[in-house]
Amino acid sequence: MFESIRRARLQREGLSCGKTRRKHQEGDLLDEMRTHPAGTVVAYVLFFIGVFFLMRLGTQVEAGLPAVTFLHILYAAAIGFAMVVHERVVLRQLICDNGVLLLVLGTIFTHLALVVLMLDLSFSQSWGKTLKAIVLPHAFGPVVLSVILGRRIGLFGAIYATLFGVMVCISISAPTYMATSALLGFTGVLLTKRVRRRNRLFMAGLYVGLVAMAYSLLLHEAAGVIMEEKIGRMVGLPLLIGVVTGMAVGGLLPVMESVFGVTTDVSWLELGDLNHPLMRRLSIEAPGTYHHSLVVANLAEAAAENIAASASMCRVCAYFHDIGKLSKPEYFIENMDPSDNPHEDLTPRMSALVIIAHVKDGVDLAIKHNLNSRIIDVIEQHHGNSLAWFFYRQAIDQKAEVERLVKQGKVKEGDVPQVSEETFRYPGPRPQFKESAIISLADAVESASRTLDKPNASRIETMIKDIVQARMMDGQLDECDLTIAELAKIKASFAKTLLSMMHGRIKYQKAVESKPAHHAPARDETKPVLVGDDETESPSSEKIVEASFSGATAEAALKKTRNRKSPPASAA
Repeated sequence: MFESIRRARLQREGLSCGKTRRKHQEGDLLDEMRTHPAGTVVAYVLFFIGVFFLMRLGTQVEAGLPAVTFLHILYAAAIGFAMVVHERVVLRQLICDNGVLLLVLGTIFTHLALVVLMLDLSFSQSWGKTLKAIVLPHAFGPVVLSVILGRRIGLFGAIYATLFGVMVCISISAPTYMATSALLGFTGVLLTKRVRRRNRLFMAGLYVGLVAMAYSLLLHEAAGVIMEEKIGRMVGLPLLIGVVTGMAVGGLLPVMESVFGVTTDVSWLELGDLNHPLMRRLSIEAPGTYHHSLVVANLAEAAAENIAASASMCRVCAYFHDIGKLSKPEYFIENMDPSDNPHEDLTPRMSALVIIAHVKDGVDLAIKHNLNSRIIDVIEQHHGNSLAWFFYRQAIDQKAEVERLVKQGKVKEGDVPQVSEETFRYPGPRPQFKESAIISLADAVESASRTLDKPNASRIETMIKDIVQARMMDGQLDECDLTIAELAKIKASFAKTLLSMMHGRIKYQKAVESKPAHHAPARDETKPVLVGDDETESPSSEKIVEASFSGATAEAALKKTRNRKSPPASAA
């Protein structure tokens, strides 16, 4: 209520439009649930209760099976303890919150439930014991976890789906079940590296089915029961189960992504459609920003590939990272009319506020168009809480000039503007994950590269080194998990990509009029000359850092300074 009263008062004074910006945070309660240890305990308790329930069902698929005893529960508890320790010690960084943990445990539980259902079907069809072990969907859980969360977690799922599966399927020989489940589960994980098309899931299922088919023949032969089963069932059923598993994973992925808030490479490629309404608006209303975003996407994608980060995510997030500039595109140098600089009529503080506002405007547009939450995170974080350095320095210079005029008695002391560094800083937060940090650095590097005269390898590498060093000194990379070795690879990737984009061209002399052969010009008069090879002095580190941190490049800002003969006495 008090916030609405304050907003109404500001609106009456002309200081507010009366509207509130959209926010994409889930809220304090959900954030607490995602990270609170009690949520972790509840997730594990529910999983173990579910496994006990499936163990009870597993003893009922066939008459005469022994009931679940205390010894079975003790075995399951030991496996559960090993699972918790494994997750806490090895995978703590990957299973970063309770939402991801719930996805992992829920997938393993669903896998075991499907195994029980298929086991019940196999008993109703009176299939042989060896075939019962083969036709179970052993690859389902590992493939789902591998595609969504990566192959390390996929292997984690394969291991504990196998161990708990032994306790659930007590009607099948434990060695047979463990060997079959491990073989097919690990094969599924092996075949799901960089799944960027849904047909890859079908092919992975097909290959798993072929492995299961070959293993079925060998297992039946080794068990001496190859003649007891029909060849069609012995070969066709394992292949069919593998194909159906791949198709089922492909169909369930969108549902699981929506429920658990995760995004696979398949979905990132679908989101990277340049015909999205916001990208079409950007290409028409802010063509300079559109081109800048495409170049940043190329830089970020190549760097992410070099450090095994999500390249698809980097590309798509880079496309949308500057959509906030659609609110006032003419205030940004890449879209600005050279003959009409709107910053000429603004104080440094107002110019900085206009430039900084594109972050919040971008978040507002992204939420309005239901963009992925990771894209919104990148929009918020790609400038961190860095300083709009040029405008801040310009404000300091104006303040010093006004103080000089005060000493001369030309203006009053109350006209000295108050300059606060916080006013010239972006709202943040700083980059929280690798992909966000890569895009932040790529954005700064691409902007600063426009200030290079006759770029060559030496100048480009120096520029990139200065920008990364400045970001580190400002603390912009303190909250992400990039290592020094990864930063070195990122810098090398940026240099390679920029050099290929800004390569020199061969400059030819004007065509010479045709002359008789005996008057032909000497060879060296038509020799091609390479452009951009002279080793003139490279831009200073201060200029490079300034260009990378400012919302507008030095060119526009310097023009603004020239058009002002003296600072306004009441600059704020």
